[in-house]
Amino acid sequence: MQKKELGKTGVMIPEIGLGTWQYKDGERPLRLGISLGANLIDTAEIYGTEEIVGKSIEGIREQVFLATKVSAQHLHHEDVIRAAEASLRRLKIKTIDLYQVHWPNPRIPISETMKAMEELVSRGMIKYIGVSNFSVSETKEAQEALSSERIVSNQVQYNLDDREIENELIPYCKSEKISVIAYSPLSRGDVLVKRSKKGVLIDEIGKKYQKSRSQVVLNWITSRDPVVAIPKADKLDHVRENCAASDWRLSHDDIRRIDEET
Repeated sequence: MQKKELGKTGVMIPEIGLGTWQYKDGERPLRLGISLGANLIDTAEIYGTEEIVGKSIEGIREQVFLATKVSAQHLHHEDVIRAAEASLRRLKIKTIDLYQVHWPNPRIPISETMKAMEELVSRGMIKYIGVSNFSVSETKEAQEALSSERIVSNQVQYNLDDREIENELIPYCKSEKISVIAYSPLSRGDVLVKRSKKGVLIDEIGKKYQKSRSQVVLNWITSRDPVVAIPKADKLDHVRENCAASDWRLSHDDIRRIDEET
């Protein structure tokens, strides 16, 4: 599994991780992913999956980079602290590696939220601060609200059907050394079944590399320097397939074709 640096932290994370939104299976798929090098697991307090993630990493906590999120309803200072404490209990861990603000909330000052996030770092409850679904301007505002820490990541939707972040967010994050964590990278499975011009192109390219549609798409997504992907996979075969999207690279010409023809 190829790895990329998380922001400017010096910490290396896999370019293919494990998402758990709408995850419905048990521990085996997550443990398999970890064993294959996909040791970035992403969850959130509103997903209802922190408990199963906690069970999945029992005995192997040191092998896992664990990310979770505080919901947009819990961004007042004391609510952030309580939400982090609750996530730690559900995950049965002492420290969250990456704690992310799940959505911006214009009704709560970002300065209040970021002060709480820095307090969590100083108390050893979290290691790094990230955001999710933040625009460039919102990311800048969040960073300016921090006094000593840095925003290390922004988790956003990115797939063949939603490429909006290519215009401003990816260039900004690349210039600022902020990792982009792509959720729903397979368009929630739509890319795997569509009979379209887009699908025909992906199939054609896949044949060259003897790779599946999902592997081609994940490789295309992670070809961007600051981008890692967190596909959700409930089934063991899907976990294996997703992890095999790493350790090889599409050619520049094939990346260009996907860029221009989809």
